[in-house]
Amino acid sequence: MKSFEERKNNIEQFVLSEFYVPMKEKELAIMLQVSSGDRPEFKRALEELLSENRLQITKRGRYIKPEQKVLTGTFISNAKGFGFVEVEGFTEDYYIPENKVNGAFHQDTVSIRLLPGQRGKRQEAEVVSIVCRSLETVVGTYQKSKNFGFVIPDNTKIAQDIFIAKEHTNGAVDGHKVVVRLTSYGGPDKNPEGIITEIIGHINDPGVDILSIVKGFDLPMEFTEKQLKQAERASRDVSEADREGRLDLRDVMMVTIDGEDAKDLDDAVSLTVDENGYHLGVHIADVSNYVQENSALDKEALKRGTSVYLVDRVIPMLPHTLSNGICSLNEKEDRLAQSCLMDVNEKGEVVDYRIAETVINVNRRMSYSVVAKILETHDEECCREYKELVGMFEQMAELAGILRERRKKRGSIDFDFQESRIILDANGKPTDIKPYERNVATRLIEDFMLIANETVAAHFYWLEAPFVYRTHEAPDPEKIKKLALFISNFGYRLKTSAEEVHPKELQKLLASIEGTDEEGLISRLTLRSMKQARYSPDCTGHFGLACQYYCHFTSPIRRYPDLQIHRIIKDYLRGRLTEDKMEHYRSILDNVCKKSSELERRADEAERETEKCKKAQYMADRIGEHFTGVISGVTAWGIYVELPNTVEGLIHISKIPGDYYIFDENRYEIYGEKTNRTFKLGQTVRVTVHDVDYVSNTIDFMLDETEEA
Repeated sequence: MKSFEERKNNIEQFVLSEFYVPMKEKELAIMLQVSSGDRPEFKRALEELLSENRLQITKRGRYIKPEQKVLTGTFISNAKGFGFVEVEGFTEDYYIPENKVNGAFHQDTVSIRLLPGQRGKRQEAEVVSIVCRSLETVVGTYQKSKNFGFVIPDNTKIAQDIFIAKEHTNGAVDGHKVVVRLTSYGGPDKNPEGIITEIIGHINDPGVDILSIVKGFDLPMEFTEKQLKQAERASRDVSEADREGRLDLRDVMMVTIDGEDAKDLDDAVSLTVDENGYHLGVHIADVSNYVQENSALDKEALKRGTSVYLVDRVIPMLPHTLSNGICSLNEKEDRLAQSCLMDVNEKGEVVDYRIAETVINVNRRMSYSVVAKILETHDEECCREYKELVGMFEQMAELAGILRERRKKRGSIDFDFQESRIILDANGKPTDIKPYERNVATRLIEDFMLIANETVAAHFYWLEAPFVYRTHEAPDPEKIKKLALFISNFGYRLKTSAEEVHPKELQKLLASIEGTDEEGLISRLTLRSMKQARYSPDCTGHFGLACQYYCHFTSPIRRYPDLQIHRIIKDYLRGRLTEDKMEHYRSILDNVCKKSSELERRADEAERETEKCKKAQYMADRIGEHFTGVISGVTAWGIYVELPNTVEGLIHISKIPGDYYIFDENRYEIYGEKTNRTFKLGQTVRVTVHDVDYVSNTIDFMLDETEEA
């Protein structure tokens, strides 16, 4: 006897078959040999298939396959041949089987059609057309054969090697890192083809590794002569004419606080306290005074979107002449700024503020480490050297604490993950990896920048002026459900209402796990359940910060959205924000936001890739050495282990001895079929460095013998 679901599937398969022609219910019943006694159940099956949109019915009562909705998105290839398509506005991506890729190449814009499949599984689709080819060039390692060669792409998502004809090698030899211009994207039984246009250097040459990543992400390295000349012309000392009409704050005590190596100092802070409360000044370099809209410099800044901070270099958004010169708030030099001057009460509320064009003169250039010594350990030498500032720093720490507490009360989420600092020698070889820890000084600056960003965003929201907001959407309800289910295994609860979660609930969760063994594990999963922040002309709020109004105002040297905001502020302050000007901004801001969000993601990926590269090199010298780490990821193919120095490696599931291991997706663990031995997120394990892959920059671990026992 067939089950009801089996009957439904049979009907569906028949209608979806190639030879099917539209039929009415009676005709279908005859074709499928449905007995008269089974007709009521057959009718119910048809009704359910219609309600589930697995079938459709015409006006004349004939059953047909559902109209296939065609979606457009970005194809993400996998080295094994299959892929996924990400569609904007959809939380889940679509799985593309290898035989349905239909010539799509990594990062192509494609049209897809959804395929009927098993319910409850990831939705499958097929590529029906290629809308736009994305990749024109590929970076990789050249391998020579007798009469031709291949380039093995650095990007492991590109499934096939690229064929290079003998006449198109450009003199490349085995082991050269090269740039290839694609001339053919290949097919099911044919490799892509290309022409080598640039030889970066040999794989073993110093600096070639990072340069290959730079080329692979298409990061612009050089400025044109025209752009550099513009920067030089702008880089003159602040004149009397420049100061005219600006609020003169040169007598106000203020400092910059940055990392020891920082050269582009774009924010200064000041603070006085009286019976009326705190008077906080956040002073930001007025880059918009030197980079005019639609100039060669501006167009290049928009093209770059952001400065990119790689392990061994910075690729700036603006030429160093500006970013390290006239736009940098250097000690004891007059500088033009845009200042947000806030009166803050003892509850951390901004009760009054002023946004103004100013001229400033920074009293001292401070570092995070020195300010931390003053505030945390009251270092005698530091306190003596900066005695005129010690009182202000103590008041700053006091105010920062108040602001932080206020954010905490409203539900702001603070992820405090360890970052790493990779130390390189003169040849770019990694010699050490140190965790980078936030201290009281880094948090203080964060607190002041956050309140300035909120204040500026709220001001322009209520003006109803076109603006660039930093937005962060609420998490996907399905991901929150999964998170809630998982943490219940540890005895934690997540309160949700109408499938939504308030940021305060996530904040409470993170507070409750602080100091526990599962802290790292649950923190990571909470972060993974959240969406990515982006730039938008619409003020839709910032979930992570639990605030309605937020923007990026404080870093115009290194972020284009901040520079765009500064231009709008300047036009407003100078009375130039006319209806025509506002219409102009409305017409460009969609593109500015979209581009800036995309380029921010590109920069993040490039930064991560250079870190992976140097971490792999560092661990290559430690093959056979033993370490204690924490399981940071559990997948169907194995477990990832993170060491205290932030290096992460994989123990492949087939390399775990003593049993056949099964992946439990809901519990984020793998368990032995016979032994029931488990490996779960957050668990401490001993590992041995087994191997390093220089192509994918991945590290393989093995369980220590002590773990195997």
